[in-house]
Amino acid sequence: MTTHDHDHQHADGHEHGGAAHVHDAACAAAHGEVVLPRDQRRLVVVFNSPVAQELAALADRLSWPVTVLDPDRGRLDADPVPYALSATSTAAAKLDADCDIVVCDHDRPELGEVLAEVLAGPSRWVGVMGSMRHTAPHVAALRERGVAEEDIARVHRPIGLDVGSRTPPEIALSTLAGLLADRNGRSGGVFPAAEVQPA
Repeated sequence: MTTHDHDHQHADGHEHGGAAHVHDAACAAAHGEVVLPRDQRRLVVVFNSPVAQELAALADRLSWPVTVLDPDRGRLDADPVPYALSATSTAAAKLDADCDIVVCDHDRPELGEVLAEVLAGPSRWVGVMGSMRHTAPHVAALRERGVAEEDIARVHRPIGLDVGSRTPPEIALSTLAGLLADRNGRSGGVFPAAEVQPA
């Protein structure tokens, strides 16, 4: 381990600084001095859209493998998503227990069918974008297909952190920040203010 002068706040909320700061593994990762193993958990983005494009780009920066699932091959071909694999079915997406599923468009007519197939599998986390001010259309769509209430309850909505996001990049940032907190067992809230020590 090395020592150096700097001040910064770690993910657990404590601050480091001063001449004798011990440079541990977490600190080295924060400074980009070590490359962490690529996360084996996958992000599967359902339905190609501007938000899906932003999710894929940002997830790639986080070293998260990404697959965009859209049953409409024309939408995938017309607007390819960089940094991501593509699939037109849940079988082709090879969903497993390491997958986090984010549905980007709750108005697509395929919503119920695709989501029912997702819930029949072992995916770790499933969420649908949408505002709390509006009715969640996935609930009726799943009930029409006979999906059990306990499976419907697995679907998170709304998703992401409450940061007032409106644009596709902001929505992607909020969504992935919420997933990162969930993966790390954190609340996703604001760090409490540090107490100022008396001089």
